Amino acid sequence: MSNAKSIAEINERIARRDAVVLTAQEVCDAVLGGEDITLKDVDVVTTATRAIMSGTYAVLSFPVGEPCSFTRAERAWINGIPASVGPCPNERLGIIDLMVFGTSHSKEKPNYGGGHLFRDLVEGSDVQVEVETDAGKSFTKAIRLENIPYARIFSTRNAFKNYVAFVNPRNAPLPTIFSTLDFLPNLTCATVSGCGQINPIKNDPNLETIGIGTRVLINGAQGFVIGTGSRSMASRPNLLGLADMHQMSQEYMGGFVTSAGPECIGSWAVPIPVLGESILENIKKLDRDIPLPIMDVNVRQTICNTSYEDVWGDTDLETKFDPSKCINCISCTVEPVCPMRAITFEGDRVERIKERCFNCGLCITQCVGGAFGGSLGAINFEGRRVPVILRQSDRARAIKLAEDLKQQILDGSFRMTQMVDRI
Repeated sequence: MSNAKSIAEINERIARRDAVVLTAQEVCDAVLGGEDITLKDVDVVTTATRAIMSGTYAVLSFPVGEPCSFTRAERAWINGIPASVGPCPNERLGIIDLMVFGTSHSKEKPNYGGGHLFRDLVEGSDVQVEVETDAGKSFTKAIRLENIPYARIFSTRNAFKNYVAFVNPRNAPLPTIFSTLDFLPNLTCATVSGCGQINPIKNDPNLETIGIGTRVLINGAQGFVIGTGSRSMASRPNLLGLADMHQMSQEYMGGFVTSAGPECIGSWAVPIPVLGESILENIKKLDRDIPLPIMDVNVRQTICNTSYEDVWGDTDLETKFDPSKCINCISCTVEPVCPMRAITFEGDRVERIKERCFNCGLCITQCVGGAFGGSLGAINFEGRRVPVILRQSDRARAIKLAEDLKQQILDGSFRMTQMVDRI
């Protein structure tokens, strides 16, 4: 007798309040504890990831002047970040449509990019819009997200089925988006991306439940999958989606500074309805079962493989901060290199803005006094252990986002959808 379920049946059970909804972390903890999880034990598993997601852009449409005050805009910037005008000309309407890349860099603010701008908007901060018209006229206008009727985040590719670790086996340091500082040479260190066992596509690698029309959370806002993204392939799929910026939470987004300039942070949470045994078996796979390719950062080619156990097994998900251990350096070594601007140093007082912290761990190796601590693990590479010094995925916040989604499903504010088509 089959125990297979349907999304409609699961939604009915949720409405009756007798469905079992677990986070991916809860399932994996149970498996690690020796429990035998069956189809009868769980109906929905919530998954999540938070990481650097370069393939992110915003589409914004808003008024910047009175009707007929200009014919059309030719160029625009927001906080110095270039914005592509169009495709709609909005002739003589006083309105502009803009597309802003999450990876674009400000012409005015060093180490400020699209990801920073998106978070500033969601936080409710004023931003400066600069417009050049087809008549050569220039003007600026201060706006907030509340003044932008249409504001959507889209992705060209987000939420990869995990990612990779990088090392630099050559003799020279390398500026790269995969390291906040120039990437140290001679296999001195490793950086890593991917949330491992809680990653959405890891839990549904065959995309049996994730498809066109699947409702998800993007940066905390309800949105939808609309396909697979660029560079997606059967072995390493990724997702294309959209959501309304007005509903997003700044906690799950932002900019991240690298040695090649600022990058963009994105967060996704995806419900996986447990429809059958094949889905459940993938959900139960642990970090030790998930391959982690190790790539040469110079050429982006895989040189060997390990597993996500090296990164997330017996390590600290959150970086620790003990201000009493600060030795009051004349110049703080951590503040200028923090990729999230989460460290402040004024006089003899060091503070961490925990809401901004990405738990990347760079501060641990940069603080000479040991005020920052935690275990980031090490990559097993050809008989040697290469320490991880930077994580470009924030599993601690991803776990929190998966828990947020679980609660929304249980309280009825998030309703799972049946996909329109496979991807």
